[in-house]
Amino acid sequence: MDKQDGRSAGEPGAVRLDEPWYDALTSGWGDLDGTADATGERDRAQAPLPEPVPAAEPQPTPYGEVYLAVQRSAAFQEVRRRYRRFVVPATAAFLAWYLAYVTAAIAAPGLMAHRVAGALNVAMLAGLGQFATTFLLTWAYARHARLRRDRAALDLRWETQELTGGNAR
Repeated sequence: MDKQDGRSAGEPGAVRLDEPWYDALTSGWGDLDGTADATGERDRAQAPLPEPVPAAEPQPTPYGEVYLAVQRSAAFQEVRRRYRRFVVPATAAFLAWYLAYVTAAIAAPGLMAHRVAGALNVAMLAGLGQFATTFLLTWAYARHARLRRDRAALDLRWETQELTGGNAR
């Protein structure tokens, strides 16, 4: 962006303003009815813009039927069932473990302050256990997906691409 302040463009300190949005309103871009000229003045003799044509109802794509058929298929339902069978109990267990940690920190500060070894107390070990549980759960989720869902999901993807002519996104 250059700004011009009376100096020629080659002089030091001469900056020129070539920002396309700088004069947007004076070029008519800011007018709601589009009747402003380049100086920002309205031309009252200019005819108003035509009324917008109402948009047509969106037509279902042929791919929509394919995706709905895949979603209703037994193979897709099996992939979703396997996903839910792992995720729901794992989420519930981790949430219960986290809430137990927070509740113990609030309700039993004496227990959490109990020293285990040196400077380590129960609260620090439980906090580190939260991190360990997070990593363990991430590993278990990735393993479960790799062993029980990825192959079936990939088969569904290939089937969908074949049904849509290879244009599946």
